[in-house]
This record gives sequence, C-alpha cells and structure tokens, in this order.
Amino acid sequence: MIQFGIDRLLHEPELRKPLQGLRLGLLAHPASVTETLSHSMDAILQTPELKLTCAFGPQHGMRGEKQYNMIESDDYVDPIHKIPVFSLYGKTRRPTDEMLSHCDLVLVDLQDLGCRIYTYLTTLIYMMEACAKLGKSVWLLDRPNPAGRAIEGSILKPGAESFVGVGPVIMRHGLTLGEIALYAKEAFKISVDLKVIEMKGYEINEAPGYGWPLEKRAWVNPSPNAPTLSMARCYSGTVMLEGTTLSEGRGTTRPLEGFGAPDLDGAKILGEMERLAPEWLGGCLLRPFYFEPTFYKHQGKLCSGVQIHVDHSHYDPNSFKPYRIQSLAFKAIRNLHPEYDLFRDFPYEYVFDRLAIDVITGGEELRLWVDDKAARVSDLEAMLARDEKLWKEKTAHVHLY
Repeated sequence: MIQFGIDRLLHEPELRKPLQGLRLGLLAHPASVTETLSHSMDAILQTPELKLTCAFGPQHGMRGEKQYNMIESDDYVDPIHKIPVFSLYGKTRRPTDEMLSHCDLVLVDLQDLGCRIYTYLTTLIYMMEACAKLGKSVWLLDRPNPAGRAIEGSILKPGAESFVGVGPVIMRHGLTLGEIALYAKEAFKISVDLKVIEMKGYEINEAPGYGWPLEKRAWVNPSPNAPTLSMARCYSGTVMLEGTTLSEGRGTTRPLEGFGAPDLDGAKILGEMERLAPEWLGGCLLRPFYFEPTFYKHQGKLCSGVQIHVDHSHYDPNSFKPYRIQSLAFKAIRNLHPEYDLFRDFPYEYVFDRLAIDVITGGEELRLWVDDKAARVSDLEAMLARDEKLWKEKTAHVHLY
C-alpha cells in the first residue's frame, strides 16, 4: 500500500505530536487530496489536534479555476471553514510577512510534474525563503513525481531566472518535490527549518507507472491543462510550445501531448524528424494527427501536427526524451519552412525583455540551435548530455526513494 505525505500525517499520531498547539498554514491546490480523495484542507481541519488557521493557493488558484498563465487569483475567505486563503499568484508571488503572521508553521502539499517550469516549484522555494526570514518551519508532505526519475534537458543559465525558472535546475529534474526541496535548501542556501514527510510504499521506477502509482492512486489535475499522466510525461518537452506560434493542444481534450498548426503537414514534419535523429524518438510512439482547438491558439482552425503517445507498452521513461523530441520538431519545421514564424514575441510570466522560448528553456541555446542552419543534432546532444551528467551528480544524494 502506498501512502503520500498527507496520508501519513493523518494516520500516524507520532508524526502529528510536534504540531499540537501550533497554528498551521497549508500551501495546496486541487490535487492536494488524500487516498480517499478528500481535500487536504478538509482532512486536516477534521483532525482534532491539528489547528489550520490559513491557506495559500499557487498559480491557477487553490481551486484550480484559472485556465492559463498570467491570470491571477484573489485572496478570499474559505466559505466553509472561514479561514483566509491567500493567493500566491495575485498581487504578489511571494508570501508576505502579514500572510505568514496567521500561522506558526507551513504545511506544503502540492502535486508537481517533475519539470522546472511548473511554477509550484518556484512557489515552494519562495515559501521556504519567506519562512526562513521569519524563523517559521516548513513541512513538505511528499507526493510522486509522475515523470519519474529520468533526467533531461538543459540547466537554467545565470541571469535567466524567472517565475518559471527559479534557479539552476534542469528542465526534467527527476526528483519528487520533497527531494528537490532538500536540494534547494542546500544549493540555494535557504536557512529554513525543513522537514520532509516521506511517502511509504513508493517505488519511483516501478512499472507501469514509472513515477506515478498507476492503478493505485487516482489522478487529479494539478492544473487545468494537466488532465492525464501522459501529459505529465510529455510536459518537459511540450511546455516549450508555449513560447511558439504552434498550438500545444489547449482547447482540446489532450493538451500538451503534441503540437500542430493550420499551415503545417504533420506527416512531413515527422518524416523530417525521423531523418534527422531517429535515435531521439525512442520510448514512445509518434503519429501525424489533426485537431481543432476550441480556444486559445488557432481557435476553430483545423491543425495538422504530431501527437506523442506514452500510454502503452512501448513507453520507456529512460529512452523517452520529450525535450529532444520537441527540439527536433522545431528543427524539422525550420528545415522544411526556413522562414516560418516559429517563436512568439510576447510577455511570458511577466518577463518583457526576453523571448518566451528563452524564458522557458532557461537561455538562448535551444533557439539559436534551431535557427542555425549549420547546427547539427550532435551539437545539441553534447550540450544536453553535459548538463544531464552534472545534474545527476549534484542531486543523487537527495534521493529518498
């Protein structure tokens, strides 16, 4: 039987003893649920010796109602429990002293996707820093990394920090939120009193979930466009689509599992990808497909593109390389259509002085590689392999599972 951190807190009286008499805050979102799918806020408030006095909601809101980036949430009073819920994606991104005056210790119960750009990691770091400043403790109730232990991508470069890149972290980091909290405390020199409540019975490399306890725990969207485990597996590559003119499938039932546009031919793109680097296409199945977004990019237009399938027996997290696959798709489009308007110039997560693709990838290297006619697959491979080796060495000691 698997127990997440919240389940252990509720089931083990010894764990709760240090919390008795303390005013507790809770950083959570819609996927913060127990094994019976009760929301963590409700479950904690129904535990007599625990006193929850406030809560904090990250991007998309405590209730997950906000659809896309840069759509802010307001503070409010929970209508049932009558405690304040402070937005950490509204007037401020960082917890203020006034917010934290409502509690003595903060419980963090967030379902992450195992990707640097997913903003719950940044919100966690900001919470750790704010609590360190005020001498308050943080207890992280750990949850699975649905993308598993595999590592991929580039490490964010100095000067490229943003709300979707809190520091020198690799894109697909291969850690649970508890593990990366331990790493961040050390690497970012955050002097916070941090306790990680580990999961019980969690095997991060176990098939068929390879990170997610498939058929043992229900999937609840941690954000509106994270509806499936497949999306979580693809996200560290497909998230780059947010910095392009290509549709990432928002407005369809399978967002962030593929891409397309009205003026492209998915079959030709896939053929060019197979010609350029067939060794990057393992661990999944790829197919040309058509879709028509009901909102957002290319709304109401028939798009042609490529879909990534990772929900079958061919899936292998160690050979599946979503960052490379998406990078290769960009290169294939550039080869087929040299003048294609690929990279969008628009504010991304309140960054106005850089292209969105550079904010997302944590530097200029990926975009420059795509646009350089002379750049080869081996050039990007060498850069990624270097960062992946470095990240693996730097984080192995924080593995809890």
